[in-house]
Amino acid sequence: METALTRLVGVRHPIVQTGMGWVAGPRLVSATANAGALGVLASATMTTDRLRDAIHEVKSRTREPFGVNLRADATDAGDRVRIIIEEDVRVASFALAPSAELIAELKEAGVVVIPSIGARRHAEKVAAWGADAVIVQGGEGGGHTGEVATTVLLPQVVDAVDIPVVAAGGFFDGRGLVAALAYGAAGVAMGTRFLLTSDSAVPDAVKAAYLAATVKDVTVTRAVDGLPHRMLRTELVDALEHSGRARALVHAVRRAAGFRKLSGLTWPQLVRDGLAMKHGKELTWSQVLLAANTPMLLRSAMVDGRTDLGVMASGQVAGVIDDLPSCAELVAGVMDQAASVVGELASGGASMRA
Repeated sequence: METALTRLVGVRHPIVQTGMGWVAGPRLVSATANAGALGVLASATMTTDRLRDAIHEVKSRTREPFGVNLRADATDAGDRVRIIIEEDVRVASFALAPSAELIAELKEAGVVVIPSIGARRHAEKVAAWGADAVIVQGGEGGGHTGEVATTVLLPQVVDAVDIPVVAAGGFFDGRGLVAALAYGAAGVAMGTRFLLTSDSAVPDAVKAAYLAATVKDVTVTRAVDGLPHRMLRTELVDALEHSGRARALVHAVRRAAGFRKLSGLTWPQLVRDGLAMKHGKELTWSQVLLAANTPMLLRSAMVDGRTDLGVMASGQVAGVIDDLPSCAELVAGVMDQAASVVGELASGGASMRA
């Protein structure tokens, strides 16, 4: 299936695997790329040296195009951009809107720039700065999320910009791909669906927790870091949501102490990082500590398999997923179902059933 997205990045299928921290490593990215979709390496949880090594590892596993996701607000964003350029990575994606200067530097080097956005005005801004495409995530998506559903946000953005739009938030099969294309998107991006594959390195116990979840088990909470964060409900979430400020601070300090040892950060560094993440928002001290530790909270689940202590970011689609296909099986299944749906619509099958 050829769309503006496939032509832009050089993949066979209009599907993107999102850059999930601690999840989207070389194994998952290369498996996605070999399946004909766009795999995106998550770099925010890597050192710059590890990022370069991870890019080399992906290249050793596939000859297909892939991307690297990075935080535009990271202090070393410029260094990471230079690594992407030097290593001839096809796509740079951003969790936050990159500056006009970063976009220009990447585009001058021939790198395709695809920021992720959660509002129409943000899409208009990055398009005006020269972004090649945008990923639009609706409220159904996992991790930090907004309040507007994909079905409302997507058509707004499609009508507002003249660059390819990739739909994210609530997609897991071929029916969703066809629906996104009908709205005017050039493809779909999926995170939780790729996390739940046999090629994902996430521990089996964590995958089992996702597979056991119902739609009601996927919640949005501000208790972790003060921002709306969609995740599976866990003991940690329950403890934070049902604690007063004093008790929440005790929980945060106890967990921060463990994660401080794991990360090697000092207490002043943890507090400084947490304060830097406030972005003008009113956060309690427990939220400041947890904001600084959010990457480590994610690591605790996604790497160490601690479903009791970790944060498991999740889209609502976790509640309707019950299998662990390979990336090749997943992508082939999505495309086969999309073709079947399109054929049925063309033959009038859907209207006959209605």
